[in-house]
Amino acid sequence: MCGIVGILGQGDVAARLLEGLSRLEYRGYDSAGLAVMDGARIHVTKAEGKLSNLLEKVAHKTPIGHLGIGHTRWATHGAATVENAHPHRAGNVTLVHNGIIENYAELRAELASAGVQFASETDTEVLACVLDHLLSQSATLDEACQALFHCIQGSYAIAALIEGYPDLMFVARNGSPLAIGYGDMTESGFAEIFVGSDALALSGLAARVSYLEDGDWALLRPDRVQVFDRSGAEVTRETVEMPKEALQIDKGPYAHFMLKEIHEQPESLARLLREVLDIERGELKDIAPTFDFRGVDRIVMVACGTAHYATHVAKYWIEEFARIPVEIEIASEFRYRPRVHGKNEIAIFVSQSGETADTLAALKDVQGHVISTLAVVNVPTSSIARDADAILTIEAGPEIGVASTKAFTG
Repeated sequence: MCGIVGILGQGDVAARLLEGLSRLEYRGYDSAGLAVMDGARIHVTKAEGKLSNLLEKVAHKTPIGHLGIGHTRWATHGAATVENAHPHRAGNVTLVHNGIIENYAELRAELASAGVQFASETDTEVLACVLDHLLSQSATLDEACQALFHCIQGSYAIAALIEGYPDLMFVARNGSPLAIGYGDMTESGFAEIFVGSDALALSGLAARVSYLEDGDWALLRPDRVQVFDRSGAEVTRETVEMPKEALQIDKGPYAHFMLKEIHEQPESLARLLREVLDIERGELKDIAPTFDFRGVDRIVMVACGTAHYATHVAKYWIEEFARIPVEIEIASEFRYRPRVHGKNEIAIFVSQSGETADTLAALKDVQGHVISTLAVVNVPTSSIARDADAILTIEAGPEIGVASTKAFTG
């Protein structure tokens, strides 16, 4: 549930970092922090508890600089304390991280035996220490960044600042979503550059956005963005207009987003039905022209949480009306057990965000073992949508409330 915001701007960025973090509060978190580069040094401010606590600290002593990163943390390693909050600093490296570094214990032990002392209980501080060590051992920054991915195992979205590089941000993604946003061109001829774990974090900041793919890492500078794949080859990722739903986050007259979204269900369902029904002819539109259910002898539906509950309803309807057997799987269990696939089997992956880590991993794992894959998502630009053979969008619009309402009905 952690959130990341980063800005490589033309002016002081602290206020906008806090604004971006405020858009991610719906994710749930226990601490927050930001780091700002003033050209020579990186200044870190952290607070446990609500974002308002961090706001108070920043208001008391506002960091100055045009380059910065911010984070809201949901504890995985260590308690909710200031020491465990992000960003974490090690030598010249200061970074924030979503995900879990699975081999952090081995890396921590190795670093400790070399004399490294740790200030936190987190895997993220270990990550910062590893990158700082690689920078000291490598001939170039690119070499150190590439080497990092041979050392770490697990899922991550990373944004890092490095002292000695006052106009550069390093970012990477594997299993956890990360987007790069681009602002409008300035008088100097350069566009501001933004980073977010969620397009919502970039609302009001970026005009266009691109999505890193698993294994990608990038170096962001004022005059250029370089993206590299897992092998170190420079690649180009498609840039699209900022999703409209990311610009519509407002709870209006309601006390909270969940209440608003309960009342939005008639509107969101009407929007969905307009997408799938030809009202005048009284029949379904060809909503997935590349996807064919004919000849299918089994459907496997894979999801987590609320999306998993929705597949139970779908199973009843598909078996009643289409007469095709349906199996339902929780993604985290589906990934880790031996499976037998039929020769005429399709798999449907359901996720509101389209970024659910276990569901995405299950989709990648099943490819090549079934006839085709279908994504049922609320975000057509998401990782699951991009990786599936076909997409059905539920047209629910932004769902900020953690307890799902309109996404479930969609």
